[in-house]
Amino acid sequence: VFRFKKFGDNGYPVEFDEAFRHNVEALLEFGQIHRNLCIGMPCWSFQLEVRRHPPFHVFLFVIEEPVEASMDHQCKHCRYVGWGHHMVCIKKYHFILPSKNMAAAYLNFQGNEGEDAGMLSNLMQLQGHAMHGVFHSNGFGHLLCVNGVETGSDLTGHQIMDFWDRLCSGLQARKVSLYDISRKKGMELRLLHVVAYSQSWFGHWGYKFGRGSFGVTQPMYQKAIEAIQGMPLCLLLNHLGHLNPDIPLIFTRYQTLSDHFLATLGDLFHFLLDLKSRLPKENCNFGSYNPGILVETNCRWSAKRVEMATRVIVESLKRAESRWVSRQEVRDVARSYVGDTGLLDFVLKSLGNHIVGKYLVRRSLNPVTKVLEYCLEDISNVFPEQDLVLGNSKTKTRYRISVAQLMKDVRILYKLILHDQKPATSSGIFSGISVASRIILDTKYFVKECCRDQVCSTKPGLDLEGKLKLYCTVILRDGENPNGGRSNSAMQPYECVTIKNNATFDELKLEVQRNFRELYWGLRSFVIESIVNVNATGTDLVCGFVEVGRRIVFEGSNSERGIVYGQIYENGMVNCVVECACGADEDDGERMVSCDICEVWQHTRCARIPNNEEIPHIFLCNRCEQEIVHLSSLP
Repeated sequence: VFRFKKFGDNGYPVEFDEAFRHNVEALLEFGQIHRNLCIGMPCWSFQLEVRRHPPFHVFLFVIEEPVEASMDHQCKHCRYVGWGHHMVCIKKYHFILPSKNMAAAYLNFQGNEGEDAGMLSNLMQLQGHAMHGVFHSNGFGHLLCVNGVETGSDLTGHQIMDFWDRLCSGLQARKVSLYDISRKKGMELRLLHVVAYSQSWFGHWGYKFGRGSFGVTQPMYQKAIEAIQGMPLCLLLNHLGHLNPDIPLIFTRYQTLSDHFLATLGDLFHFLLDLKSRLPKENCNFGSYNPGILVETNCRWSAKRVEMATRVIVESLKRAESRWVSRQEVRDVARSYVGDTGLLDFVLKSLGNHIVGKYLVRRSLNPVTKVLEYCLEDISNVFPEQDLVLGNSKTKTRYRISVAQLMKDVRILYKLILHDQKPATSSGIFSGISVASRIILDTKYFVKECCRDQVCSTKPGLDLEGKLKLYCTVILRDGENPNGGRSNSAMQPYECVTIKNNATFDELKLEVQRNFRELYWGLRSFVIESIVNVNATGTDLVCGFVEVGRRIVFEGSNSERGIVYGQIYENGMVNCVVECACGADEDDGERMVSCDICEVWQHTRCARIPNNEEIPHIFLCNRCEQEIVHLSSLP
């Protein structure tokens, strides 16, 4: 059993000091392998302890997917985020925190080969998991889903993202993408958080603009953020106040609560979301407790006696100084002050996971001794004062704001200002809000650069063991590149190659050749023929020619014929032409339609085909339609 909060840190459970694929292999040596799967995809599981009291464990599954066992060799996520020029890797690794039901069903499953295949396929394809991420063996990955408490998970979204972030950093992944369509209470979080914090919710973990849909570029995205954040509240108040009487009340309410002047729309949403994080929750997730013990009318003890016994038990737990104490020990101490053992038993039974004053009385069954234990937790620092002081010190006015009221106000502002603008509210200067919101919502792909390639900085590039680390890449010889010629788009990501300090260039070639053959499906028969950017002979020592920080490019070809070169790249056989009015010239994952005459693709949204309507059986683009209209009539 591994600790959830530390799993993935360097040294827990293994030192991660190699390239990504070697780090994954080292990690899997600590997993429980499931050998009963008969479809060529080995699977490992890790049991992770989230907390001890009350006991809570989750399972992490890691599935190794060889390209031969994959239904689709190409990765659509790589294509949509702009990594389509990468070659198809030989292996992918799926990291899954499954839903509770799926984890139990899988661990207890014993079936035949066909049933095993179906079970593993479900585990990889279901969207209801707490987390599902996939890595290619070259270190590029995709976070496919995160589902927190609101979707039924026992883990919060922050816990899951912290865990995923540790995995990416520990395994030394290179870049990780995600497709952000997260919503909360009917609001698009990527729009709400960008207005408040200048970044999406995932930006807290370093995810930045990756690629926009519908022709959105990074400068457009940044200008949209600045425009919508800088919208003056005074103009909004005058413009929208007569349309909705709640707007002036909401503005006034939170301006009074704020210590500083809320001048812009960005200031307002920033204050609202910060205030939400500070307010006490009506239903806190410490367990099911009430603010005190509810004494029924038919209880044989008075409320005063119950309160007195409760105070005695709490005082005895204080002396334990936050350690867990058995029920019998608490009862024995309390009997010195309360002689009625029936009253003590009643209070001990009712007190578990209740708040008394500024303390939370925890109760849990010890998983080893099977004995009930109690512990006292001071929550005065967890929950701030609920009464927020308004106005100056003379008025002493108090205003009580609940999370429910705050979220209701946020939804009103979001819907009226950011999302569902009507023609009456989107004219003049306010038309910029509608345009900026659309640009932000059209930005769904975000990327985090987890681990940059860094060559050892000590001269002459040697590590502590006297080995030389170099970053090398390869390109296919002219005529074998589907893009034509020697171009940067055909060059693969650099790989860290370790050689002896007295190695020659011939030995370096063999090591690079072996690494890339093991990494990429289309380079299984790759043979290096020359070095592109270093003028050296095969017998020359590498240390004598390569300075610190130098990157080496090798050129070669596949000795095995019959390989379809378009299929060894993540883009696949790219024969379609994208030319849309929005400026997009590549497939960005949005719904598209092809002209039946020129066969050029464009977005259905740009062609004014609603998403709730099917694509027409016959479709003509505007250009072809105009050419047909201008054709001279036949005699």
